Amino acid sequence: MGKHRLITAIHLAGLLWLALCLLYIMALALRFAGVQWWVIFSLSGYSALLVCLLVSLYLFAAYRGVARTQRIELEHPLTTSDYYMFFYVAAPLLGGLTGCFGGIGETKTSEFLLEIAVASLGTAFLVWVIVDPIVGVVEVFTPAGLKHRAERLAQAKAERERKEQYRQLLLADVIQREELTLHSRQEQLAPLAERLAELLNTEAKDFERAEEEAAQMGLKAWQIGGLSCMKQLRDMTIAVYTKKCTGLPINDYLAAWWDGIGNWRNPSFG
Repeated sequence: MGKHRLITAIHLAGLLWLALCLLYIMALALRFAGVQWWVIFSLSGYSALLVCLLVSLYLFAAYRGVARTQRIELEHPLTTSDYYMFFYVAAPLLGGLTGCFGGIGETKTSEFLLEIAVASLGTAFLVWVIVDPIVGVVEVFTPAGLKHRAERLAQAKAERERKEQYRQLLLADVIQREELTLHSRQEQLAPLAERLAELLNTEAKDFERAEEEAAQMGLKAWQIGGLSCMKQLRDMTIAVYTKKCTGLPINDYLAAWWDGIGNWRNPSFG
């Protein structure tokens, strides 16, 4: 059997042993309170509490196990060693063995078993909740641990900076490509903007013809570059109109004329 399998087997055996100890302590406490055995085994409320405690205990042990596997050996030379791992997972069983020696003088079997159960729970709590975190913290502050931790944090910081620099380069490349796209499209859209600026100042009798022509130019802009190209053409048209028709109100009919072309929607309707 490999080391990992042996540690896992001891860990499961320790959890099962803790469950039995907890069950015995609860049952004995209810018995001392005068509750009959048949009532003890039929109390659903206590059963639910027992299940909750057992699940919490298992989750805690599982969390500690995952946290332990993520420890770095150079920073935690003791708590990552095989000997310490055996000691950690076998804590409930070692506590039970200690309780056996401590309860040798007991005359009653129930008291002897209670001594073993309490010792098992107490040892598991002492090792898992108090001793292990303290040892783990102390290990970090050893010279080798501090040196390795500083190097690891420096490498992590350098990696974050490298990724951030890479993201910035990608963003700059995207912006540059967008600017080149806008500049190249501007030459194609300039004649359309000039004509649309004239159509915005169309008289009422030619409004329908102007709408059809503007729709065709909007469709062409959509085919060139989609919605962004249509927005660019609209902005260019407004700029040309403002420059040529100084002092006149802007009749922005394009929002309505282009409604339904591609993804263009008239903001007045939603």
